[in-house]
Amino acid sequence: QVQLVESGGGLVQAGGSLRLSCAASGSLFSIDNMGWYRQAPGKQRELVAFILSGGSTMYDDSLRGRFTISRDNAKNTVYLQMNSLKPEDTADYFCNADVRSSRAGGWSNYWGQGTQVTVSS
Repeated sequence: QVQLVESGGGLVQAGGSLRLSCAASGSLFSIDNMGWYRQAPGKQRELVAFILSGGSTMYDDSLRGRFTISRDNAKNTVYLQMNSLKPEDTADYFCNADVRSSRAGGWSNYWGQGTQVTVSS
């Protein structure tokens, strides 16, 4: 079993910052891609950013420059630093990871439960 637990969400004023964390635990032989998605009320879930185990990153173009994804492989944790937040960034933010639980096992994709971010104007 693998668990992804997000933290760091909350209420912030426009222009403020938040740092989200997502810690993976359980049967973790190897973690490849880790990423953040978000889902605003009434909208589909969308990719925010992801980071590979080697550190390569990809962002939604509209968020590049304000959001920064990073990871600590020793802690099995991925972070999302969000600066200059806007009301339209209000959403539930979900962590996602590709995990292999054993040397002989295959890759499986996991989701966290989400953390709510609310940006007030």
